Amino acid sequence: MPAVDAAYALSRLPEAQRQGRAQRKTFKGLDYWHYTDDFQHIPRGTAVFGETVVFGYPHIGRVFALEAGIRAHFRAPFWAEEKINGYNVRITQIQGQLVALTRGGFVCPFTTDRLADLMPLEIFQKEPRQVVCAEVAGPDNPYLESSPPFISKDVKLFVFDLMTQGQPGFLPARAKQAQIKRFDLPAVPLYGYFQPDQIEDLRALILKLHEEWREGLVLKEDSPRDHRAKYVTGHSNIDDIRASSDNLLELPPEYFINRLLRLALFVEEHALPATSELKQALGGAFLDGLRAAMQCYRATHHVSTRFRCRFRHKENAELLLDHLRHASRHVQILLRDLRREDGYWQLEFERVYPALTGMLGDLLAGKMVYD
Repeated sequence: MPAVDAAYALSRLPEAQRQGRAQRKTFKGLDYWHYTDDFQHIPRGTAVFGETVVFGYPHIGRVFALEAGIRAHFRAPFWAEEKINGYNVRITQIQGQLVALTRGGFVCPFTTDRLADLMPLEIFQKEPRQVVCAEVAGPDNPYLESSPPFISKDVKLFVFDLMTQGQPGFLPARAKQAQIKRFDLPAVPLYGYFQPDQIEDLRALILKLHEEWREGLVLKEDSPRDHRAKYVTGHSNIDDIRASSDNLLELPPEYFINRLLRLALFVEEHALPATSELKQALGGAFLDGLRAAMQCYRATHHVSTRFRCRFRHKENAELLLDHLRHASRHVQILLRDLRREDGYWQLEFERVYPALTGMLGDLLAGKMVYD
């Protein structure tokens, strides 16, 4: 494997451009390229601003069985951090301008706009090449229909890693924790340091998170190889289904099958009773979303989900809509409202799902189907 660094990423960029694996973008005068796929050891989402490279966030494997997964993959003690139900961003300073990059390597107008509300910014003055990796979560976000149960409005940011411009990989855990403390950064909950044989302690922790309808854990090995794995609670799978059932036809069947399998494995491994409440929650996750889709169609003649979020600057709200319209291949983005309120620009828009809209239109009009 070649030494992957900024020079290597820059040297491979022309070939990635020729193959259509890197796309050019502009954000408020910043021209940049982002890798749209993994390419010759360079991770998807890597962004290149002139000579400055911000490497993409690497893939983290998922284990479906907690005990077997730990025994198979961890050789050293590891840290257990909470996995937050949100979207991933990398925040850094480019040519004196702060930007937040999505997992895919786009500059996110929403997160970039709200950075001063979400975290202290001193770290970028003292450490100008720092890259802050964080999850943004909450009901008033422009990307996801679900959010953690402990955030009732707007969004919050949770730091989980630190990187450096031009370098793949992360600061070691203790150095990261020191930086988080030094700059008073909002961080994901850290639940402790575990040995691979502390299965029962981890089981108690994951069951507590399950009961609180939280998403799960990310386990990070304290070793030079920095091996990682994620493991989610049973209830998080029901939340995923509930948030997506009104978008049933736009997602592959594997999306729902995987979550059903994860739930069944979680219940079986942790010897949980298959209670009527659990079965009702699972059935309701499917049925409630579809019923809401039908009610939406009868009222508006399309199936959609409404999003709302607030901005400091109107221009960034307009840039977000433009970004979503260009990025959304299978859905339509409709502006519903953009108004000044309580010192912010309040944006409301809809994602319209054409496949389910078309199917419900046919079925509710009485179309005959042969099966």
